[in-house]
Amino acid sequence: MRNAQAGARLTDEEAVTTDTATPRAVADGPPTSDGADITGVRTYDFRRPTKLSRDHIRILEMEFDTFARQWATLLTTTLRSISSVQLKSIQQMSYDEYVSSLASHTNMFILAVDPIPGAAILEISNESGMTIVDHLLGGPGLAPQPTRPFTEIESVLVRGVVERVLHELRYAIEGLVAIEPVLVSVEHNPQFAQASAPSDLVLNATFDVKIGHSECDATLVLPFGGILPHLDKAVGGNAPGRDRGDRAAAAKAVARRLGDVEVDVSVSFLPTIVKMGDVVSLKVGDVIRLRHPVSEPLSVTSAGVEFAQGVSGSEGQNRVCCVVHPTEGSK
Repeated sequence: MRNAQAGARLTDEEAVTTDTATPRAVADGPPTSDGADITGVRTYDFRRPTKLSRDHIRILEMEFDTFARQWATLLTTTLRSISSVQLKSIQQMSYDEYVSSLASHTNMFILAVDPIPGAAILEISNESGMTIVDHLLGGPGLAPQPTRPFTEIESVLVRGVVERVLHELRYAIEGLVAIEPVLVSVEHNPQFAQASAPSDLVLNATFDVKIGHSECDATLVLPFGGILPHLDKAVGGNAPGRDRGDRAAAAKAVARRLGDVEVDVSVSFLPTIVKMGDVVSLKVGDVIRLRHPVSEPLSVTSAGVEFAQGVSGSEGQNRVCCVVHPTEGSK
């Protein structure tokens, strides 16, 4: 009887285990019946909501696409090897999340990007860094590359390339914010790079970099709090009606300046047909009879464009043209 009760208790435990395992199997499987993809669930921190809007992403994509093209051209011409750089993603994350996503050994170039407060980071993998050095020293840039920090000579070579890349970065995003990126230091272990506090938000742009047969990801990190005001300003400048007052003031300023511009004005009669022989034989004192009716107004033009009509007259000993409305001239 005791064995039967123990068997019944064991059966109940197995039933409970089976029931609790069923939802777990559903969570790890394909989409559920309501269409939600459980495997693609991403955590959302309500204490740190995402502040990047679609307009922000669109502006950043244009700026970073320009930077990628300039970067690829620089690598191709400097390394004498076909290179390409393409933007992969733009994300908002904490600095701790960014550091955790990097390899244990990489090349982090710490940057000062005045007037944006805080430090920025340009990160390239160890393989790409060594491939750049290999090409600069006349090598083929083939894998595998050594996994170690740069020597003194290698560091000087790579710094020279990175400083030229920073010039392209400044050119690419000057439409968003005019920065002066300066290389401050190089760190190979992400855990030792104290560029920001772990909880600080950063803007992480990931690029796919190909140098010859080598391919890897590179990242550009900007302080999120420093770049966000410039993004909001750029989005606000494109919003319809937001800068209507500025446009009206600019239009008035242009109209005021145009009023002081000197232009050539011509007053002309209707054309008169004469013979070529009469034109050749013209001499001082000859009179050409005009075919312009007295009731027909004169044409007032500037740069070949008629903008008014007038009638001839005199003011003292001077011949003048009185500008009139076309309906008044016809009368």
